[in-house]
Amino acid sequence: MENYRKESDLLGELNVPEKAYYGVQTQRAIDNFKISGQKLASYPHFIRALGMVKKAAAKTNYELGFLDETLYRFISEACDEVMEGRYDAHFPIDMIQGGAGTSVNMNANEVIANVVLEKMGKPLGAYQYCSPNDHVNLSQSTNDAYPTAIKLALLQLNEVLVEKLAQTVEAFRAKGREFQEVIKMGRTQLQDAVPMTLGQEFEAFAATLEEDISKLNNNALLFVEVNMGATAIGTGLNAPAGYAALCAENLAEISGYAVVSAPDLVEATPDTGSYVIYSSAMKRLAVKLSKICNDLRLLSSGPRAGLFEINLPPMQPGSSIMPGKVNPVIPEVVNQVCYKVIGNDLTVTFAAEAGQLQLNVMEPVLSHAIMENIHFLCNALDALREKCVVGITANREVCLDMVKHSIGIVTALNPYIGYKNSTAIAKEALASGKSVYHLVLEKGLLSQDKLDAILDPKNMLKPLS
Repeated sequence: MENYRKESDLLGELNVPEKAYYGVQTQRAIDNFKISGQKLASYPHFIRALGMVKKAAAKTNYELGFLDETLYRFISEACDEVMEGRYDAHFPIDMIQGGAGTSVNMNANEVIANVVLEKMGKPLGAYQYCSPNDHVNLSQSTNDAYPTAIKLALLQLNEVLVEKLAQTVEAFRAKGREFQEVIKMGRTQLQDAVPMTLGQEFEAFAATLEEDISKLNNNALLFVEVNMGATAIGTGLNAPAGYAALCAENLAEISGYAVVSAPDLVEATPDTGSYVIYSSAMKRLAVKLSKICNDLRLLSSGPRAGLFEINLPPMQPGSSIMPGKVNPVIPEVVNQVCYKVIGNDLTVTFAAEAGQLQLNVMEPVLSHAIMENIHFLCNALDALREKCVVGITANREVCLDMVKHSIGIVTALNPYIGYKNSTAIAKEALASGKSVYHLVLEKGLLSQDKLDAILDPKNMLKPLS
């Protein structure tokens, strides 16, 4: 049986696992918030960010003379170890919780304090030597430490997401180069339009996703403005003079990001605008990604009764009753991830709107929704790139045959025979089953040499010269 140690807080005594680095307030959160099943331990970038915040706070307190050197050195070392991921398992609380993030902040405070106690040769829970509140949380409140850690976590996670996105862009671009000579019909409103190349289609996929790299990066820049030193509501109560600016400088040095102190800490403490705009960028990416997956599923439909212009890599049998059926399972799962991202964006919107007066208590669900979206998108981009895009092949003859028999190529005749004649040719071709080519010659509208030149699909892929 597991042994326990007793710890106490405002509400009284509680048993904590004897070897746990967390303490009584974390234990209460474990007991109270059995909600999503997704733990703080599942988001190591967030834990690393908490270590950064606590290290910067300790350094600032030491430099301003509010923390003695010995304790500062121990706290700094403990924070480094937290940042290295050594204690991730000791962050077991649910990401969705009441209390505006107090449980997350105290989880970090308690783990760091107990790591310090172990380094000092003291028993876990002997907080008279290093207190989670009086020493690790010195000059801080949950209301500045917690949102600052969220922002640092999102800056890290954005780098991961952007790298995954850039790799996916390059995968589509490589296919664009591979398919640059594959002639096919373009379509608008699911009807034949004009010829293009499959390479142009895939290059367009790459280009539309590439746009979102700069959007994500630009929106993530808003996270560098933090409210450390605001303490409870932005007035700086219990923080020494000069703490806010110096802590931002220390945090910039520790994190490697251009962290700055918000110009108005009272405004910055309840403000969640940066989360809203970053989430909207992810929603935009999700909408585009889902549209591309729709296109891949449509282009690969068939093999006999669909478009069948491309082949997706077969990943698994598609039916328990229909032999030989293979489904586009990777685009399908990416579609579903995109729907989840779009839904989570609405959660972020409502959570941001729910802020009242000097604090937004909904930051736990807000931050969880954004981090979950990044996690899902990274996995989806990997799956799409590795298990789908790189293995796509073109059905070149199918694509060319559709061009040859399309009514849509009559559009190229407009400048030569006029819209009215082109419309009549298209209508008759559709009714009679004759080709556009045959009808134009039959009616003597163009010579064969001229018609051949105009209707060469390669001549219809660029503006008139």
